[in-house]
Amino acid sequence: MALQWMILAYVVAAEAVLALLLTLPSPKLIKSRLVSLISLILQPSLFIVPFAGFQLLDIYWKNEHRLMCTGEICTAAERDRYEKSFYKAQRNVILCAAACLLYWCIYRICKYYKEIQSLEEVEKRYKDQ
Repeated sequence: MALQWMILAYVVAAEAVLALLLTLPSPKLIKSRLVSLISLILQPSLFIVPFAGFQLLDIYWKNEHRLMCTGEICTAAERDRYEKSFYKAQRNVILCAAACLLYWCIYRICKYYKEIQSLEEVEKRYKDQ
């Protein structure tokens, strides 16, 4: 199970780097090539959305079927273990949400940049006429 979370963490880190690269100011030629490259990567990397959704379902299932440790029968070690697992689940929910949100942001940034390029081409054609 830890491997899945490690993969998701690396994907979120890579998405954050890509979003940073897309939002940094750069020359037009470099920006257009970068956007076209990232656009090619976006479709195969769409797997992250259902993967994160499945992980969210897994967290929900485990949360619903988790043994509660709230009575006097629980020892301090059991209570600590329960709280630690609860905090890990919260961290993993944030990780899943970040993966989906960053993917969507990268997709929208690329789409907006392509729309801007097409509008600039139309404007250039009208100026030439």
